[in-house]
Amino acid sequence: MSGSNDGSGTGAAGADKRPNELLASWFVRSGWSKGELARQVNRRARQLGANHISTDTSRVRRWLDGENPREPIPRILSELFSERFGCVVPVEDLGLRTARQAPSATGVDLPWTGPQTVALLSEFSRSDLMLARRGFLGTSLVLSAGPSLIEPLQRWLVPSPPSPRNPASPEQGGPPSPRESGPQAASRRLGRLSRPELELLETTTRMFRQWDAQCGGGLRRKAVVGQLHEVTDLLQEPQPETTTRRLFNVAAELAQLAGWMSYDVGLQPTAQKYFVLALHAAKEAGDKPLGSYVLSSMSRQMIHLGRPEDALELIHLAQYGSRDCASPRTQSMLYALEARAYANMGQPGKCKRAVRMAEDTFADAGDWDEPDPDWIRFFSEAELYAENSHSYRDLAYVAGRSPAYASLAEPLMQRAVELFAEDDEHQRSYALNLIGMATVHLLQREPEQSTQYVTQAMRVAKKVRSERVNTRIRKTVDNAVRDYGHLGEVVDLTEQLAAELPETVEAV
Repeated sequence: MSGSNDGSGTGAAGADKRPNELLASWFVRSGWSKGELARQVNRRARQLGANHISTDTSRVRRWLDGENPREPIPRILSELFSERFGCVVPVEDLGLRTARQAPSATGVDLPWTGPQTVALLSEFSRSDLMLARRGFLGTSLVLSAGPSLIEPLQRWLVPSPPSPRNPASPEQGGPPSPRESGPQAASRRLGRLSRPELELLETTTRMFRQWDAQCGGGLRRKAVVGQLHEVTDLLQEPQPETTTRRLFNVAAELAQLAGWMSYDVGLQPTAQKYFVLALHAAKEAGDKPLGSYVLSSMSRQMIHLGRPEDALELIHLAQYGSRDCASPRTQSMLYALEARAYANMGQPGKCKRAVRMAEDTFADAGDWDEPDPDWIRFFSEAELYAENSHSYRDLAYVAGRSPAYASLAEPLMQRAVELFAEDDEHQRSYALNLIGMATVHLLQREPEQSTQYVTQAMRVAKKVRSERVNTRIRKTVDNAVRDYGHLGEVVDLTEQLAAELPETVEAV
């Protein structure tokens, strides 16, 4: 068999194959059947655009028997088991082989220079637009973690050398150099972006951010990537220095948003690459608070992937790098994420201290003299309650489903739900906190109340194209079935889930 339609490998002769005991161990602990794993693989393959993948139970059996599948199957299996167990499960730990990737395509250790940042942003956004639909981009990336992630990013703290001024591009838009004439001078004039055009780019970025909060990452991700690619074209043209810095700022915000949307729809390596490039662009823009925001996004991703130690390192890097310039609202957000990391590390004392710091610092936000940038506007009172309640909820899980920490989480989560119910813009956050409230009730052994919140979350989820929301709903329902599957309300909930949120994936 060629295996051209299912991602199988040509493999060795049958006599040379040995059962893949590593893959079998993860598979047995997952609790999935062969059919369920096959469905999950097919679903993730469609999400990557690899529509040629069509796996079935017999193919899963062959993998367990020692057949090595072709890409993107190994990386899909790595992502699925990572999400199932809440920790990074590398391809190698599954006993599978994967093609070696060039460091430039996979790593985060990139040059910290303006021209190379522009070139990398341009190349990656173009590849995303051209190749993601066919599944090639997601399979060419490796998710970095640990020292290989943290150490290269520490160079964000190193001051950049001053950029050489181009006398042919004077700050105030004067005439071209007398040595230039004809097409060269015309090219430089054409490269100048007018103030209204630049402001329109900034306004468009804010609009994309609002769409993401309201509709989820799946609806406008490709539009954001396309806009980012257009901005990199402008950065390759001669511009006045202040215009260049503002364009780098726009590029950083768009790259962060592209990363966030990729994270939201489950494209984890793609998300990390955009975050890293966003941090590079923020450094070129000289915007330390924006850089700290990018690092906070990376921290959230690491918490999601079960790497709280990495999340904490990223937050501390963000706090140190922006310690003298971040607004109270931004500092409060960083403290709240610090609490999440400590919660997931099982350190309640440090978690509670960070929660108090987040609350105290947020109280100072109203006295801040300067307007906050648009990217931190999402961190409202509702978001503060939400983050702190999730920290206590996470502590409850780490402490063996502790009712004491669940009781600390409940009033904060309830307040977050109430505030987000009145907020038409942040619908994804509303859905996530409804799910959070459902998990708190499960921790308190109140399944009937939990099912009510899951039902509400499903209603909101149908309006929001977010794989993250859908995955959390499914996980919460799975937990309810595991503990209370005999209850009629839980049986009804599983039927409702199958009807209202079928496991189909939209193109991203």
